[in-house]
Amino acid sequence: MKKLREMTALITGGSRGIGAAIAKRFAAEGMNVVIHYLHSHEAANETARACLASGANVLTISADIRSREQLVRMRDKLEEKGMLPDILVNNAGIAAYGMLADVDESEWDDVMAVNLKGMFLCTQLFMPAMIRRGYGRIINVSSVWGTAGASCEVLYSTTKGGMNAFTKALAKELAPSGVTVNAVAPGVVDTDMMGGFDERDRAALEQEIPLGRFAQPDEIASLVYFLALPESSYITGQIISPNGGWHT
Repeated sequence: MKKLREMTALITGGSRGIGAAIAKRFAAEGMNVVIHYLHSHEAANETARACLASGANVLTISADIRSREQLVRMRDKLEEKGMLPDILVNNAGIAAYGMLADVDESEWDDVMAVNLKGMFLCTQLFMPAMIRRGYGRIINVSSVWGTAGASCEVLYSTTKGGMNAFTKALAKELAPSGVTVNAVAPGVVDTDMMGGFDERDRAALEQEIPLGRFAQPDEIASLVYFLALPESSYITGQIISPNGGWHT
C-alpha cells in the first residue's frame, strides 16, 4: 500500500465550497490533488494556488461529468501523468429548488445527469485502477435531504437518495477488492449554494439546528479526509450525516 502522502485524490467540483475545502484538506497532508471543474476556471486556479502553498502536487482539469467522452479524456490524461486517483470524491452537483409541479422535464434530466449520472460515470471509469491495486476510497458527497427529504426540493432529494442507495450497493460489490464506498450527507453548509436565502430565511434555519449554526466547509472536509485514511478500512457502505443534530 502507498503511504498517504504518495496517494492521489480526485475531487470533482473541487473549485469552490465543500469541494475546495476537501482539496485543501488533502493538500495539507502533502497528497497529490486533482481539482476537477467545468466552467469555474479562475476559482479552480485559486484553490490550486492554496493547495500548492501547502507543498502538494496539484493538477486542475476541466470536464463535463455528464459526458463519458470528456471523462475518458480526463482519465487518460491523469493516467499519462501518473495521477490516477487512489481516492475519488464525487462532490460535483447542482441544487434544484421549487415545487415538483413546476419542474420541467429538461430540468429533471439535467439535475439527474449531473448529480447521478456524473457520479456513476466517474466511479465506473476510475474504480478499475483501484480494484487492480487492491486499495481505494470512493466518497460521495450527498445531503441530509437524501434521507430526510425536503419539501420544494423533491428533485434534489431524489438525486441524493439515489446517491445513498448507490453507495450502499457498491460498497458490497467492491468490499472484496479492498475498496471502500461511503457517503457524507451534510446538513446546511455555509457555501454559495446558500446564496438564494435571505437573512430571515438563514436565521430561521439556524434556529431549527440544535447547534444553532450552519456547518463550515472545513468541517465536512475533515470527515471526508477521515474516511479516506487507510485506518478507515472497516468503514464502508455508510451514510454519515454531519448536520448539527438537525436530523437523526
